[in-house]
Amino acid sequence: MNYLLITYCTYIVVTLILTLWVGRTLFVNGKVFLSEIFNNQELIVNSVNKLLLIGFYLINFGYVLFNLRERARLTTAVESVEILSQKIGFIVIILGVMHFINLFALFTLRKRAKRKTLTESTPTA
Repeated sequence: MNYLLITYCTYIVVTLILTLWVGRTLFVNGKVFLSEIFNNQELIVNSVNKLLLIGFYLINFGYVLFNLRERARLTTAVESVEILSQKIGFIVIILGVMHFINLFALFTLRKRAKRKTLTESTPTA
């Protein structure tokens, strides 16, 4: 049995599923923030949301593929599971960090948009 090939295949499948799931969740739930930031301009909101999703996928898929190679010789199933847990665990950490970076960016932009709306609606004396 070739443990390295099984490890590679499992790693790719699991990380792709995780990345797709997190990306889709960010896409669906981030739209609310983008709508507020862009004053409910649906065309801009949808375009920016799709571009953010593509960027998220490119960064994560790129790292997954970059991190694929394993130099250790895997001779047992235990070694395979250990390598998988390290590689997948690191991808989960990266996805979490990217999630918080996205949230921080959205909240910052939202705060800026609210401030702009307040200054525009405040009557000047």
